[in-house]
Amino acid sequence: MQTLPIISVNIWDMLYALLNLLILFLLVKKFLYKPVKKMLANRQATIDNEYKNAEDAKEKALSDQKLYEEKLSHAEEEADSLIQSAVLSARSRESQILAEAKDQANGILRQAEANAQLELKKAEQTIREEIVSVGTVMAGKLLEREVNTDDHQKMIDSFLNNIGE
Repeated sequence: MQTLPIISVNIWDMLYALLNLLILFLLVKKFLYKPVKKMLANRQATIDNEYKNAEDAKEKALSDQKLYEEKLSHAEEEADSLIQSAVLSARSRESQILAEAKDQANGILRQAEANAQLELKKAEQTIREEIVSVGTVMAGKLLEREVNTDDHQKMIDSFLNNIGE
């Protein structure tokens, strides 16, 4: 059988291993830990910056939304005001147009009445002229011959028939 060596603790080996561990720790710290920590800090700063930019963009979007809503409410109020103004203007224009139409209608009626009066006077004048003309013709016929009652009655009937025409 084989015998196992006794486990012994060698201080020099432990110091040597400890020194190797310390050197390895210092090398890892200098060449790996600091650059990795720096890279992680840069990443964290970039992420923080992105969060800050996102928060700023969110705040700007909210302020833009409030501004848009204010403008929209002002636009609605302005539109209502314009509509009210247009309605009032249309009503005013309507009453103006109606007044002008009434004036024109009254003018047309006055003109028609004046024309009717003129036509009536012309018709009366024409009738008078015809009566005078008929009277002149009758007087001429009467003067041509002596009239008796039968002739007189025939002339009146003839005159009345001519007036009817």
